Amino acid sequence: MGNRLTKIYTRTGDDGTTGLGNGERVDKCDLRVEAYGAVDETNSAVGAVLSAPGIPGSIANCLNRVQHELFDLGGELSLPAHQVIGSEQVRGLEAYLDTFNEKLPPLGNFILPGGTTAAASCHLARTICRRAERVTWALAKKTELNPELPKYLNRLSDLLFVVARVLARQDGGTEVLWNQSP
Repeated sequence: MGNRLTKIYTRTGDDGTTGLGNGERVDKCDLRVEAYGAVDETNSAVGAVLSAPGIPGSIANCLNRVQHELFDLGGELSLPAHQVIGSEQVRGLEAYLDTFNEKLPPLGNFILPGGTTAAASCHLARTICRRAERVTWALAKKTELNPELPKYLNRLSDLLFVVARVLARQDGGTEVLWNQSP
């Protein structure tokens, strides 16, 4: 385990730079920092979903695992040349996707974020995850990056969509369907 923070403020970022895991200083607006920042936001949003009352155990177990993997993914982004996320984590998300999706009816319409607080929170996590994916792809266009990272974020956003559907339908609830304007 690396060094633990004993002092939260260091003043080293007051010049608009931040340190990567390898000690390199980069601008706070660097694409790498944007990418791991968006992954951190995704993780926080998943935490908000988990804090909603009545989350089924199977979803809680899944999202707890996701939080740990997101922390690993963010660490990988902050430490160039370090690799933690692999195809097995992507396949793990696919297995969760298949399990949760098999009990849902087919989609016949677009779904609006909402239904329940938990479902709306999950949709918010999904949209933040999509942004993390976009920024990670932008970073991958500029530097060599583990190709499993954007794949993981792509599957995760799909998983969050399916979990939001499950949560909206929980306890007899319904999904909010989009009504196309005439």
